[in-house]
Amino acid sequence: MKIFLIGLFLSSFLTSVVAQPPVGSKAPDISLPNNKGEIIKLSSLKGKVVLLDFWASWCGPCRQSNRKMVSLYKQYKDKGLEVFAVSIDGNKNAWSNAVQQDKTEWLQVIDVKAERGNELTQTWNLQYIPSTFLIDKEGTIIAAGPQKDELEKWLKRLL
Repeated sequence: MKIFLIGLFLSSFLTSVVAQPPVGSKAPDISLPNNKGEIIKLSSLKGKVVLLDFWASWCGPCRQSNRKMVSLYKQYKDKGLEVFAVSIDGNKNAWSNAVQQDKTEWLQVIDVKAERGNELTQTWNLQYIPSTFLIDKEGTIIAAGPQKDELEKWLKRLL
């Protein structure tokens, strides 16, 4: 019990010290490889509205979110929406299989070192996945963790 309480205290202390990039701030850049090994930068999507999605193949809620996003992406991709999905999988094969199974057509990149925590997870202060951020055409974070209804309202306003 004592160890649990210490862990809980440290977790809440670190969460208050290291916060996610706030809404209204510029999105920190991300440069990661896609399934072909090509480096894709988040900043290369400037001029589009971007849904940044942190996920993993082993995360059930992430996979459900992928399936729900397919129709929304098809509806808005030609209007200027891009999804930049960052997998924190430690296993590239599991990630690749999940992308195929979920029929995701958006940009997919992977950081195999993020599963255990690294600079990426610290910069974005990922406490759980899926974690999503909506980024406007200028690269500013305008929403953190928007649910489908809120996301659609933003997309109708921005696109």
